[in-house]
Amino acid sequence: MSSLAGVKVLDLSRVFSGPWAAQMLADFGADVIKVERPGRGDDVRHQGLRARGEDGGEVGETSSFMSMNRGKRSVAIDLSRPAGQALVRELAMRSDILIENFKAGDLARYGLDHASLAALNPRLVYCSISGFGQTGPYSHLPGYDPLFQSMSGLMSITGHADGEPGGGPLRVGYSVGDITAGFYAVSAILAALRHRDVVSGTGQHIDLALLDAQVASISHVAMMYLVSGRQPARLGNASPITCPWQSFDCADGQIVVAVGNDTQFAAMCEVLELPGLPDDPRYATNPMRARHRLELVPLLEQAIVRHPVARLRAAFDAAGVPCGPINDFAQVFDDPQIRHREMLRRMPTAAGRDIPQVANPVRFSETPVQYRRAPPGLGQHTDEVLREVLGLETAELEALRRDRIIQAAP
Repeated sequence: MSSLAGVKVLDLSRVFSGPWAAQMLADFGADVIKVERPGRGDDVRHQGLRARGEDGGEVGETSSFMSMNRGKRSVAIDLSRPAGQALVRELAMRSDILIENFKAGDLARYGLDHASLAALNPRLVYCSISGFGQTGPYSHLPGYDPLFQSMSGLMSITGHADGEPGGGPLRVGYSVGDITAGFYAVSAILAALRHRDVVSGTGQHIDLALLDAQVASISHVAMMYLVSGRQPARLGNASPITCPWQSFDCADGQIVVAVGNDTQFAAMCEVLELPGLPDDPRYATNPMRARHRLELVPLLEQAIVRHPVARLRAAFDAAGVPCGPINDFAQVFDDPQIRHREMLRRMPTAAGRDIPQVANPVRFSETPVQYRRAPPGLGQHTDEVLREVLGLETAELEALRRDRIIQAAP
């Protein structure tokens, strides 16, 4: 039995944030029905890379789609048509959770907004994920991850300092705003589901903005500004509050060191044969090391650069000094810890191919994550879902197909 067995999720979302949240719920055992546009489907079916077949041609779904949509059933329904809206309304009446990330107000045109559906299904937990939220001066605007990274202040603290080579604000290397909002959405949905089932008996509307989520997730760095009034420095791979906490050049590559306390610093100095540093008042405590970072770091650099990465990592590991290499993805998925934790999995598709998947990191003791379905083809489950959930007969499905209200997998 899985954690969310028996829970039905209607996923009207596209691209990253909503699909990421819905995939997490599917991993936990919910039955997730993904509603897509006939003919085109989710936009991310057309973004990212595809695998190469034996003839060298592209096959299967894109990397972006595959990363966000395992465990779901795809139903292709035209929401712009009244008959399509009626089908989705019927599915919502039989669902526990609905996730959507349309622009604020868009679904009201179709009678699929929270107020309309709550009147039909008061137990529905309805999660709206949007760029700027359902209210406010920006609520009508579209938005994508780079905007939330820039507007939230994240880019102002990411990258090298002005004046240094390559200095200036930088975007984080993945869609961190979307993924962060997806995590917040899962937490909020599960909290609302418990409130419904234990306290109120009714669902509620969740209004989640990507900009809000990104501002909140900056957490302790934003708090540094709030308590001091000073903009946190942009320090590349270094930390403004902990030292040493950064990357260092070695003889044959780079290593990252993250010293979290004074004992670890003393152990690091012992490995590097710098016995006087832990007793120096400038470096004896973390606040002092952070304050005197510009004097301390060059001393450490001179000692570290003489060692190969592997040898220094082994010595630091033995001494209890937190450190690690800067891995590329080939090294990530070949790492013995990652392999032991089975973070790379393979799933069979309906077409008979095996596809790679980055595993869910949660390890339940009693209700393990289930990898039941590969990311679906567009409309792969249209007939199956409409028969099973709505009880439609073959003639009704054929009529809907003739009118181009639905699309089934070829």
